[in-house]
Amino acid sequence: MNEKREIAVPSRTKEILAKHGFTFKKSLGQNFLTEPNILRKIVETAEITEQTNVIEVGPGIGALTEHLAKNARQVLAFEIDDRLIPVLEDTLQDYPNVSVVHQDVLQANLPQITSEIFEEELPIKVVANLPYYITTPIMMYFLSSGLPVAEMIVMMQREVADRISAKPGTKAYGSLSIAVQYHMEAKLAFIVPKTVFVPQPNVDSAILKLTRRQTPAVSMSNEKEFFKLTKAAFQLRRKTLWNNLQNSYGKDEATKAWLRASLETAAIEPSRRGETLSLEEFAALSNAMEAGKQG
Repeated sequence: MNEKREIAVPSRTKEILAKHGFTFKKSLGQNFLTEPNILRKIVETAEITEQTNVIEVGPGIGALTEHLAKNARQVLAFEIDDRLIPVLEDTLQDYPNVSVVHQDVLQANLPQITSEIFEEELPIKVVANLPYYITTPIMMYFLSSGLPVAEMIVMMQREVADRISAKPGTKAYGSLSIAVQYHMEAKLAFIVPKTVFVPQPNVDSAILKLTRRQTPAVSMSNEKEFFKLTKAAFQLRRKTLWNNLQNSYGKDEATKAWLRASLETAAIEPSRRGETLSLEEFAALSNAMEAGKQG
């Protein structure tokens, strides 16, 4: 067992930063967690065992990576900041089951890299403290990558976690909630106070647990059009569904007749607002719109 103090212990974090002369880059949204108990809780929430392969994004100086390495079969970590590569070589030298790839994860061919690095085909989980400014693009990239990710346990700004896990009829519910919940079941696991980070961010974070559904939450005839519709419905939150649909699809008589007929088929009142519609209702409306186009 590694006798060194854990990387996340504040005094050791400070020593590592000083040893490597590391300074934080605001543009990369770097905030390092300095509370080992929270890292343990993340690993427990993710249910990481020796039968799990893990992908981490933005390992920083390796605080979470260390906890993952102690529990997982293998860990693949993507780090974009070249200044952190030698730091990670130093801090993670006792963990042969960790591979650090110096690459922007959004540019990575995930199926190819994982097949090269992971020696065994085990369930893949994504566990990461995501930079605030790029949380959504990274999550959506994993969802569309073709990689069979079983779960994502990700730390993000609390407000974003609230939006992703929001239910219809709430203020936080929107097209982001739908985009993620279509593929995954979203559950807010716990809150992480801003005081346990260096440097301290302005807001609290949250751990969100996303579990991939066997099949998408709803079935529709045209997935692309379904997502176009959900974006349109939330374009101007204070407007009715009818106004938002006209703004997005057009106000000519033929388009209005098509929209009216589609709403009627789906049994949805035009005067409702986007945030009151469930995934099922959006799917019904999308299918009605597609059928109306062909008619």
